[in-house]
Amino acid sequence: MSVTSEKQLPTSVKAWLDPTMDSVRGTETPKDPNKGYIALLGWSVNAIKAAQKFDRRYIVIAPEWAADFCTANNIPFIPWNFLRINDRSLEIAERLKAEGVDVAIPLFEETVEWSGAINSVLMDSPRMYGQSILFRDKALMKRRAQLGGIRVGIFEEAHEKEDIIRFMKRVNQTLLKLDGDLDDPIHVKAFDKAGCLGHRMIRNIEEIDSIPQEEYPLLMESHLDGWEFAVEAWIHDGKIQFLNISEYVTLGYSVFVPATEQLESWRTAITKQIELLIKTFDIKFGLIHPEYFVTADGEMYFGEVAYRPPGFKAFELIERAYGFSAYQASMLVFDPKSTKEEVAAFFPKEVVDAKCYAGCFGVYPRRRVVSKLEMPPETTEHPYFESHELVAPTEETVPDRAAFGTHWGLIFFSGDDPIKLRDLLKKQEDLDFYV
Repeated sequence: MSVTSEKQLPTSVKAWLDPTMDSVRGTETPKDPNKGYIALLGWSVNAIKAAQKFDRRYIVIAPEWAADFCTANNIPFIPWNFLRINDRSLEIAERLKAEGVDVAIPLFEETVEWSGAINSVLMDSPRMYGQSILFRDKALMKRRAQLGGIRVGIFEEAHEKEDIIRFMKRVNQTLLKLDGDLDDPIHVKAFDKAGCLGHRMIRNIEEIDSIPQEEYPLLMESHLDGWEFAVEAWIHDGKIQFLNISEYVTLGYSVFVPATEQLESWRTAITKQIELLIKTFDIKFGLIHPEYFVTADGEMYFGEVAYRPPGFKAFELIERAYGFSAYQASMLVFDPKSTKEEVAAFFPKEVVDAKCYAGCFGVYPRRRVVSKLEMPPETTEHPYFESHELVAPTEETVPDRAAFGTHWGLIFFSGDDPIKLRDLLKKQEDLDFYV
């Protein structure tokens, strides 16, 4: 195995050298030619580090800006512009097929459709591209769920402001609201963005004016009062191999794994819902990340499902709690050459094999003007605090948050009491990290 020599690198490339990487140190796990050759679609250093410690050959498909990092660190790499969709789009699939790649794994929402298109070529299965569209288009996704008998809320598509006004009025009329009653809120979401991006809760007609024209078309949904949670399920040969339940403390702010005993008490019902989802979407392999609501009367409603790693570094939280690499788990179940025995031996037992509870909190500045990062002692001195990835502000004025907004960085915690961890994550919402 070749080891990067700093003397051979141009200065501009040498700056990207990461001496902790196995590919640089010469300690990368030997690759088994009898196992799958994997393409990672998108950019994730943690996924690359996991691949280097795994026994599968891999290649990274990412934008051109990743080239110097990959050169400096001996990472196999093909540049590709995922925003470009034209008559040359088939080129990447044909190139990977010629390279001998067996499967493409999406690392981000924007690469899910590409993975479906590429895998339809690699595996000679045209239906896989259509399936990937279902995972990207939230309206089609909801309709497919309905066809499979999965319970969803009321939803429609909006192409302009008047569509949202009509939908909101119709929902509240259905709920028998009278003049003077507060409107029931609705949600609007981008058709094909991840997580909270583009997600807004609309509480009154006037708030609709705040939606920029460029965000249309949108998906509109009725509001569901209930306990929202997420699932990460690794699937092989059409069957669940490992099912993690991630408990949200506050949506868009905090999450931890495994879930509390109260939410875990729903595991049997949740598992049945995931099995129905697998059947409805005809999922044979891979990692899915669906979100659900449990209402006060015990009904479970489907929110949406993603075919890629979740946000808020849930993979890293799962690894902290259980000790196995969630990235390697995905490579394993995606690989068509993996055996049932190998897959079964890889995963621990849910909940009982967890070594701790792990959670993180996404920081949003609470002040309009900030000058520095200042970690509160209530956070850093708590025994559950582990680390953070916050950086000093580059400008004093905090930009207005669009919709749910994007956090400025994550703070990580772990401990042996899920209730104490949950309360600690909730408490972070009242603290200032940027002052």
